[in-house]
Amino acid sequence: MNAKFGPSGNSESFYNEGFKHTYQSPAWIAARGLDAYEYSAGNGITGGIATFQRIGEEAKKHSVLLSFHTPYYISLSGVDTEKRQKSIDYIAKSVAAAEAMGADTIVIHAGSASKISRAEAVYLAKDTMFKALEALPDTKVRFGIETMGKLNQLGTLEEVLEICSVSPRLCPVVDWGHMNARNVGGLFPTADDYRRVFDLIGKTIGYEYADTLHCHFSKIEYTAAGEKRHLTFDDTVYGPDFEPLMEAIVKDGYSPRILCESAGTQAEDALTMKKYYQSLL
Repeated sequence: MNAKFGPSGNSESFYNEGFKHTYQSPAWIAARGLDAYEYSAGNGITGGIATFQRIGEEAKKHSVLLSFHTPYYISLSGVDTEKRQKSIDYIAKSVAAAEAMGADTIVIHAGSASKISRAEAVYLAKDTMFKALEALPDTKVRFGIETMGKLNQLGTLEEVLEICSVSPRLCPVVDWGHMNARNVGGLFPTADDYRRVFDLIGKTIGYEYADTLHCHFSKIEYTAAGEKRHLTFDDTVYGPDFEPLMEAIVKDGYSPRILCESAGTQAEDALTMKKYYQSLL
């Protein structure tokens, strides 16, 4: 049992302390006692291969595990065939970046389910991922499909697991804040509520996926339509609370990687989670 913790992207404090370049992030993270980092290319892949290699070298030097978040505009479930082909191209570019930095997982948003039935959206997403895997037969990078926070998005836990059934190379990425926001709050009041998610993953696609679950955590403000915005751990209104999650993974002996997506305090809040987790061991 050895959970890993770290930020998704760089905290405001990283820049406030005078750091500018993401290749400086692994050393900065490790100095704070964290051991994971998710490179965010949500707005597009702007770095070159040499930059990604440098990030990877620094991460290896400081024993920081890397993952890579693909562009937000990828849509696995788009009805336009050309747009889905472009999404496959973006996935291929993300894999190349991940391989250059030694990241073991890319994280993908499945897309929208607002203009077609959810069953049709899942069918299209599975087809797109099948074609992406076919186009990238040799990579060792895992393809993570993320649970989403807005009701009109494809990405309930059940939908993600259905997409993951396409291949063992696919894995679920559980965003606990997204799931809570999609439920309009109140989804994870106890450790047992978190444990049920691990159990469903294990029963559906295999307990090895539950054991090494890649997940995101932040408190998220929501409306009746689901996710509105990410918050920090200072929030006392929206949740979810991280303590029951730590209790669940310690009780059942899971070893997830938990990337914090708090708004500007992701490294600080990741460390808060890690310290609480360690206090339970």
